[in-house]
Amino acid sequence: MNLFDILGPVMVGPSSSHTAGAVRIGRMAHRLLDEGTPVRADIVLSGSFAATGCGHGTDRALVAGLLGMQTDDERIKDSFAEAAACGMAYAFSRVNLAGEHPNTAKIDLVGASGRTLSMTASSLGGGRIAVVALNGLRVRFSGDLPTLIVQNRDLPGHVRDVSDVLARDGVNIATLHLYRDHPGGDAVMVIEIDKAISAQRLDTLRAIRGITAVTFVGAQEEE
Repeated sequence: MNLFDILGPVMVGPSSSHTAGAVRIGRMAHRLLDEGTPVRADIVLSGSFAATGCGHGTDRALVAGLLGMQTDDERIKDSFAEAAACGMAYAFSRVNLAGEHPNTAKIDLVGASGRTLSMTASSLGGGRIAVVALNGLRVRFSGDLPTLIVQNRDLPGHVRDVSDVLARDGVNIATLHLYRDHPGGDAVMVIEIDKAISAQRLDTLRAIRGITAVTFVGAQEEE
């Protein structure tokens, strides 16, 4: 346990789980879409997020994160107006997502290019989050360490190819987890690394056959 776990993040809002965590969930979805502010966001609130979240500003916090704001941004309370100014449409619904943490949101995004993203994440307290589903695949990552998320077709050699690119950049792998729906189907690699990866190497990864998206997320998204 460190000081951050005890005190929580520097933030705007009354609750580290319902406000700061919600900002980070929205911001994570913003980063994974990887093309700036989305044009459309459909947000499902579950559990405590659905029951008491609006009173803690969870709805505004999620929208703020989707706009790329961080937890200490004074504009969080005005995020609905900021979204309107940016042309981002959004809608909220409340559904019980069985088996998920009480503070959970499912976010479906559409980007300006038509690209889509579906992400489910939970706020664990103290501003910490866990992404538990990405584009229909069950995953698990937090963003507490620099993290590389590689979405790809499940083809032989991808782990080797990605590892080779990281080695050429002098990047050491801390953990690597693989997720897929079925052999040869959609897959996700979640790789926690010891330092940031260069933009050039990210482009190299994106050019590999069968890789559909590559996103680097800095530690706790406070970049």
